[in-house]
Amino acid sequence: MISSLGLVIIWIAVAIVALIILLWFFPVTLWFQALISGVRISLIQLVLMRWRKVPPSTIVMAMVTGTKAGLKLDANALEAHYLAKGNVPNVVNALISADKANINLDFKMAAAIDLAGRDVFEAVQMSVNPKVINTPPVTAVAKDGIQMIAKARVTVRANIKQLVGGAGEETVLARVGEGIVSSIGASESHKDVLEHPDSISKVVLAKGLDAGTAFEILSIDIADIDIGKNIGAVLQIDQANADKNIAQARAEERRAMAVALEQEMKAKAQEARAQVIEAEREIPLAMADAFRSGNLGIMDYYRIKNIQADTDMRENIAKESV
Repeated sequence: MISSLGLVIIWIAVAIVALIILLWFFPVTLWFQALISGVRISLIQLVLMRWRKVPPSTIVMAMVTGTKAGLKLDANALEAHYLAKGNVPNVVNALISADKANINLDFKMAAAIDLAGRDVFEAVQMSVNPKVINTPPVTAVAKDGIQMIAKARVTVRANIKQLVGGAGEETVLARVGEGIVSSIGASESHKDVLEHPDSISKVVLAKGLDAGTAFEILSIDIADIDIGKNIGAVLQIDQANADKNIAQARAEERRAMAVALEQEMKAKAQEARAQVIEAEREIPLAMADAFRSGNLGIMDYYRIKNIQADTDMRENIAKESV
């Protein structure tokens, strides 16, 4: 009796496991849910999805959601998009939002946008509700040399047709910053910018900065303008310091040349003094030769000695007086 009961329990367990496996391969519950929701999809398609490693629940729930919203979706297209690593629920939600907002968006375009790495559902929402982007502080200098720091708020709306291949928010912010710098730089005075900040918005908006981007710029508003440094004065100070350093360098060069010339003159004086001493060394020899030849007498010699002694005395008196 016990063995028969155990055998029955084993058979029941096997039957339950078999039923679970069967229901996993043949999602009858999911097929019935699709059927009562008005989605025409065969049980064989669901089984084949399972074999292709596509979760049937994802495809069926997406088709149910789209059908209830009045969309006509193809199960094969949804499955292909899933196999391409796409976000099927996000694409379906985007199609529903676009349909309710009267935005022309088909499945092919939505799938392309999703596969391009953009959030197509967020893009549709941004088309309905424009997004405000705050620019980082933009620094520019007016013609009078005053630095100005501006912050702007850019209101953009997604351009569905440009989402594939169009530039992103970074490009829009860069172009807006470039336009602000150009507009402030063209102002004659920083006072003009402070008095009419809307002129910056008009100039920047008129340049068509949204060309080639995935957004359409609706407005550019200057949120804040601060006055920074006096760049013109700083540049003048730097130029003055540079001129001073150049003048000092040239003066040092002239001083060095003067010192070199002085040393050269001293060397020449020493050379001339050496030549004089060399000439004085020849005087006794010349006097001895004059004595031997009779051209110089003894009285002439004593006169020379007296003149030399008188000269030495005068030089000594002059040195003592100094």
